Amino acid sequence: MKNIRQSITNIHRDSWVEINLENASYNMRQIRNHTPEGVKLLAVVKADAYGHGSVMLAPTLLASGADMLGVASIDEGEDLRRANINCDILVLGAVPVWAVENAVKSDLIISVFSKEHLDACKQAYKRTGIKPKVHIKLDTGMNRIGISEDDAKEFIEKVQSADYLELGGIFTHLANAENREKTQIQIDKWNKIISQVNTDGLLLHILNTAGTMCYDVPNSNMRRAGIALYGLYPDLPEDCTEKIHLKPLMSLKARIVNIHEVRDGEGVSYGHTYIAKGTRTVATVPLGYADGVPRGLSNKIYAKLNGKEIPQIGNITMDQMMFDITGVDTKCGDIITLLDENNTIDRWAEILGTINYELTCRLKVRLGRVYTR
Repeated sequence: MKNIRQSITNIHRDSWVEINLENASYNMRQIRNHTPEGVKLLAVVKADAYGHGSVMLAPTLLASGADMLGVASIDEGEDLRRANINCDILVLGAVPVWAVENAVKSDLIISVFSKEHLDACKQAYKRTGIKPKVHIKLDTGMNRIGISEDDAKEFIEKVQSADYLELGGIFTHLANAENREKTQIQIDKWNKIISQVNTDGLLLHILNTAGTMCYDVPNSNMRRAGIALYGLYPDLPEDCTEKIHLKPLMSLKARIVNIHEVRDGEGVSYGHTYIAKGTRTVATVPLGYADGVPRGLSNKIYAKLNGKEIPQIGNITMDQMMFDITGVDTKCGDIITLLDENNTIDRWAEILGTINYELTCRLKVRLGRVYTR
């Protein structure tokens, strides 16, 4: 029996995202089973859990094996705190120095990698009497944020000696986990830095989802799981077999709001990029690029209606799109399924030449969510 729980967002549209919480629990357990004993797991729920809803997903992930959560910003962490999520939460991104005090008051762990961060932490401690919790971010090759290899040892020791800080960990991020040669360069830099400092009692994490599936780094005791939590795979080395079986969480559905006939030679939607050959039956659903379905998918994707595959036709518009439902026994109000466990967003990503991460994050602009278990 399927239990359905309405999203916290009230919707009055016939289009929505459906999220399977049981699959989230399954994926978390699969990742936990693939993780060495004694190694902790951080579940990455940034970008509203990659568009799946962090507040709703977090309890399931924590109950299924996650030890802590990772977000991109203070705001994302505070959203979880307001939902009474009381576990350790690490802000993986750069925290503005003017907002450090907010992070401290919300009991969030912040990433530090500059003198300015340390100065802001010191001032926050003076004002609040609370020691900021921090993880040190190293840059071993991403060239995004983090303390450089040359300055890492001195910076780590400075943080360790600061009586106004509570240091909980050190971490870095793999830039090319799909490339073993480049990844090994980062791992070597990581090992060199970690070997130079005292890491007793610290969480050490370098492996992301792809790293967790394909690498083993002894100088680490925590791994970060991201896209795999949501049943999708990152790019992996060619020689890495996908040992972890995953189940996608996300389905995208919309109800038919109009059905009409299009005559031979008539065009559909803006620009008439689709011209009917013979009389066709066309269904319209209230779903468009403003909802996160890229316009570049126009005339290139398929959906399911009453067990049959139907093509999307004409340019996808801001709020609506059309499908050719010729020969399908249907009526207004029936549900067209654009994404599900068998037709995942990877297909869209391949068409667009992008990654699944980007597309799941788009489907949160104004679509309501329904959670099932």
